[in-house]
Amino acid sequence: MTDNKTSKNQEILFENDLCLVLNKPAGLAVQGGEGIKNSLDRLLEQEYGHPLNLVHRLDKDTSGLILVAKNREAASLFAGIFAARKENGMVKRYLACCAGNPQAEKGSIRVDLESRGRSRASETFFTLLGRGLCAGKSCSLLELELGTGRMHQIRRHLAMTGTPVLGDDKYGDFSLNRFFRKEAGLRRLLLHASRLIIPPGRAGFALDVSAPLPLYFEDFLRHCGILT
Repeated sequence: MTDNKTSKNQEILFENDLCLVLNKPAGLAVQGGEGIKNSLDRLLEQEYGHPLNLVHRLDKDTSGLILVAKNREAASLFAGIFAARKENGMVKRYLACCAGNPQAEKGSIRVDLESRGRSRASETFFTLLGRGLCAGKSCSLLELELGTGRMHQIRRHLAMTGTPVLGDDKYGDFSLNRFFRKEAGLRRLLLHASRLIIPPGRAGFALDVSAPLPLYFEDFLRHCGILT
């Protein structure tokens, strides 16, 4: 196992014979496609000499932890672990800086989301970690955990409950994004996959990896007084 090495400018926080866990930078697409010149899967294929297997996805503009399997058998193993995370105790946590303040310091958002043409039950758990203020506008730092795995779930749920993720140009508040861009130097989506826990069991090893916040995220939190 190796820890905290860099490969093709990608920070690897964990690696063994089955998988690696990377701290993906914001702005890098996970998977190649039409019009995408650079992507994580292509960079890893160049580095390892063969395609690796994406077990889950992160949006291009979301930073943080992503697990990649080294072969198809490992990909099938981890896909099963991710699918049954409630039963096996697996945890995926995110940090987000949002406009405004949630109605409670801890709770869950249960709002159905459309997925593949159907309305599906969806749940996001949140914990308020801190409040900030910038030129009279409030913002909050939340820790979030997915109860379900719908596309853009965190971003959609937070926007629907009046606390959109700052820097979100798809579901967020465009006027607030402009305000915070001018007053606090907001440059990117403030959503970060911060921690991944896989208990010992089916994988044959225990995994508990955390990814530090990007500097632009920390700088914003300091500007708004959430970090000192």
